[in-house]
Amino acid sequence: MKGLLKKTGNKGEDEAAAFLVKKGYGILERNYRTPAGEIDIIAFKKGVTVFAEVKKRSSQAFGAGFEAVDARKRSRIIKAAGIYLSLTGGERACRFDVVSIDGPIINHIENAFGL
Repeated sequence: MKGLLKKTGNKGEDEAAAFLVKKGYGILERNYRTPAGEIDIIAFKKGVTVFAEVKKRSSQAFGAGFEAVDARKRSRIIKAAGIYLSLTGGERACRFDVVSIDGPIINHIENAFGL
């Protein structure tokens, strides 16, 4: 089962990255790993660094993908983003997005963490 989930995750991240590129984002990193956690996609657009969490669901039978980004997951992403920023030049404009792929529908939730 774990191998199937990883394949689905990779496919979802591929779809999300292509979607973001079509929207004018540049992809800086994918699957950026730190001791604090992983960031699926780090992108850049109009002077803003975007840390994007990707959730792919084949259907909404168990809810939309973005609903799976809970407080614990947000905390890990924020910590990992802090590490990335400190290693790549410090403070700059950034935000946290979620790309939720639910069957054939892609939802890009900008500033999903409300920070």
